[in-house]
Amino acid sequence: MVSLDTLETLMAASLVLVLGRQILARISILRTYSIPEPVVGGLLIALLVFALRNTLQIDVRFDTTLQVPLMLSFFATIGLNANLASLKAGGRSLIVFLGVVVGLLVMQNVLGIGLAWALGQERILGLLGASVTLSGGHGTGAAWAKVFAERHGLQAATEIAIACATFGLILGGLIGGPVARFLVTRYGLAPNREPDVADTTGFEQPKAVRAITADAVIETVALIAVCLAVGSALASWLTGTALELPPFVCVLFVGIMLRNGFAVTDWYQVSELAVSLLGNVSLALFLAIALMSLRLGDLASLALPLFAILVVQAIAMAGYAIFVTFRVMGRNYDAAVLAAGHCGFGLGATPTAIANMQAITERFGPSHLAFLVVPMVGAFFIDIANAIVIKLFLLLPMYG
Repeated sequence: MVSLDTLETLMAASLVLVLGRQILARISILRTYSIPEPVVGGLLIALLVFALRNTLQIDVRFDTTLQVPLMLSFFATIGLNANLASLKAGGRSLIVFLGVVVGLLVMQNVLGIGLAWALGQERILGLLGASVTLSGGHGTGAAWAKVFAERHGLQAATEIAIACATFGLILGGLIGGPVARFLVTRYGLAPNREPDVADTTGFEQPKAVRAITADAVIETVALIAVCLAVGSALASWLTGTALELPPFVCVLFVGIMLRNGFAVTDWYQVSELAVSLLGNVSLALFLAIALMSLRLGDLASLALPLFAILVVQAIAMAGYAIFVTFRVMGRNYDAAVLAAGHCGFGLGATPTAIANMQAITERFGPSHLAFLVVPMVGAFFIDIANAIVIKLFLLLPMYG
């Protein structure tokens, strides 16, 4: 076994991002379909690790200690970048997109349960291969797996949930770019070039040059640390109550409160440039660690019926993004970028959604609306909506 410690894993993650960038620079088809750099480099390393394990019996293990702090830091920057005045301006789109997202949750669960029944499996298995692990991701999947094991007797629920979420994370990062590219080229779409949209330099332009100072970076690091500390404490306090929320949601909420509290009191001006810079760094490193440390062997353990369910779910996600998300959200360039983001967190996680959208906007141009709506819905509202939908489906007979 080869075990990399925290610093070695961080070094490897940084090299994964460089590798992904170099591969994209040399393979035009990956650029054409806007596959994100962390997905390209991370999956290549995950495949290499899988090959080493199965051919030479060399097991490479990464220390993922930094993975959660990086993810929480990313969500903290999303909160610190969320100006409620801007959210109000995009309020209607946010509400409509939330409705589209809830529609996907319902479709995923209907598909999962229906396919499980058609394949002769218990319907509870189909529910686990639906919104629980796909729109929910690894964290939600692991939490509900415990419930499925204890209350519904589903053996190996945790292992199945992790494998399904891993499958979704991979596909979420691979189909978002091609879906958006198809929409952009099929309908001849172009970004809105109004000054307040075209000149933005936030998450939609991760490679933009930012004029920031060391003081601004230090102050932003301090704000992120406050978000992580207070948000984690809040999540711990809410554990076991009716208001229990994942830690990243609490961290996001604290970031929103800090940003807008400062704006109301006019006591301190949050540096949006420093926030977006550190947010993009956290996002890239988180995805690199998450993808390169995937245990692809876990996917081999998926039984054929469950694998078939997940393949159909991925195809259905692409179809839903094209025929529902894109059309309902306005059939314009912003809607195409929203479709790419929806593929990201509809199968994987919000960071994957942001990476998908960044790959599209880097190639075709900025979409302020997409980067306003997707982080809030994907990071804040979806977990609440998903929990309600899952509980409603659990009222249905799951056996027999």
